[in-house]
Amino acid sequence: MGLLGIILIIFAVLILGGIVPMLIYTYPISKRVYHEQLVRTSDEKWGRVCSAPDNEEQFSMWESGIAWADQHRDRITEVKIENDGFNLYGEYFNFGSDRCVIILPGRCESLVYSYYFAPPYEKAGFNILVIDTRCHGKSDGKYNTIGVKESRDVLAWAKYVNESFGDKEIYIHGICIGTSSGLFALASPNCPDYMKGLVTEGCFISFRETFKRHMMADKRPLFPVLDTVMLLINKHTGTNVYKDKPIRAIKRIKPDCRVLFLYGEKDIFSIPSKSRKLFAACAAEDKKLVWFEKGGHSHLRINNTEKYDKTIIEFFER
Repeated sequence: MGLLGIILIIFAVLILGGIVPMLIYTYPISKRVYHEQLVRTSDEKWGRVCSAPDNEEQFSMWESGIAWADQHRDRITEVKIENDGFNLYGEYFNFGSDRCVIILPGRCESLVYSYYFAPPYEKAGFNILVIDTRCHGKSDGKYNTIGVKESRDVLAWAKYVNESFGDKEIYIHGICIGTSSGLFALASPNCPDYMKGLVTEGCFISFRETFKRHMMADKRPLFPVLDTVMLLINKHTGTNVYKDKPIRAIKRIKPDCRVLFLYGEKDIFSIPSKSRKLFAACAAEDKKLVWFEKGGHSHLRINNTEKYDKTIIEFFER
């Protein structure tokens, strides 16, 4: 064995000697982060309650959404489907239209949170479906699959409202990870022609990218915890976050889809430079990008209500 071979062996031993103990030491941290953020560990977790009651904006959104729903109780039909072995629950608001929007909330949120985003669609002449995504609210499930398997539920819900309520055009309004579910649905080879497009608020280019920024904001250690969490996602759900990314899915949607991108200039999780890349990669011929000066991640409407609602209404009036 030559000198180079000996050096390489020594280098490998030093690297492995440092990494392996670190992995062993940090694995409990990674496991705890994974279960806290992405696993429904009890029936109460991610239920139909405000996820951040101490956050003034979040609680205001929650109360405003409930007030809107209370005004339209006579329009609600409680709905349920079964998909992938899960019982999934939702509420359908019938405003007498032949087109429907499915509102997909972000991580940790139930269908009650989605009420808040419904008013512009009521004004634009849509029926509205709000759902408890799998492992949220009343729906079955334990593991969050970052929108990959949830997208199959979206397709099942779209089929249900098309056949049960006669909606001829179905759109998706996604918030954060809800957009990921919608994108994977629209990019699926099984996506039906009656699914016409997407309004996305704060979509990320990849889950690893946005989760890294969440960990930084929470002052959690990144290496090797971040990628260990990504591997735990794959172990428990089969989702490969390095492959299954919105930045890839958005290239596969049909050119005749309509996509409206809503982004905040101050979003620290779906940052502007990455958001522009997602817009550029979008295969839709009819696409529009709108920026909002005020508001953090998933909090654009409460800080820009008039502009937010007008943007959606005018997009569908074109």
